[in-house]
Amino acid sequence: MTAKIITIAQQKGGAGKTTLAAHLALAWSQSSRVAVIDIDPQASLAAWFRLRQERLGALAPGIEVAALGGWRVAKEVERQAKRHDVVIIDTAPHAETEARIAVRAASLVLVPVQPSPMDVWATRPTLELARQERVPALLVLNRVPARANLTELMASALQGLGAPIAAAQIGNRVALAAALAEGRGIVEAAPTSRAADEVVALAKEVLASCEQRNAA
Repeated sequence: MTAKIITIAQQKGGAGKTTLAAHLALAWSQSSRVAVIDIDPQASLAAWFRLRQERLGALAPGIEVAALGGWRVAKEVERQAKRHDVVIIDTAPHAETEARIAVRAASLVLVPVQPSPMDVWATRPTLELARQERVPALLVLNRVPARANLTELMASALQGLGAPIAAAQIGNRVALAAALAEGRGIVEAAPTSRAADEVVALAKEVLASCEQRNAA
């Protein structure tokens, strides 16, 4: 399989995984063939993509979306990887068994972390899961508030977890939610905005990280 398989995982709920997955998928879709696999029982990401298709129709880039779980995940990843350049797996919090399957299938595990002490502490199980499956992980500070001092403090704490931290950060921006409410990604709704710049920067960094690890 030549596709880059990105599993977005975080055992703590409320980290913004699904929102991040949607915006990254649409950023990558501008230059790559993208598939999304939603293994969260709530299937929020798959539901949003259906709503997007209904609203935009032919204007929506062709992103293949599947919602499933359990033993079918590995086979679906293999199927999608044959036809796409990037496959994104959105996982559920507090679901270690299915998260393990998704992590095992990944080229890279992207772990969103809000800059708060509780979120930093709760990230350890996700990183330990990635280590057990011998899959590289990349931490990304998500929903970053304007208070730079807190963010710097939490970034310092994350360094002690033993995983690299993405240089790109995603701010706590209303524009991200507003774009989704329109059935769009931020790169479509406000392509020149600071929020779009952050998503594009992270999208490029994640793919570059996958390429570096494949070359190693």
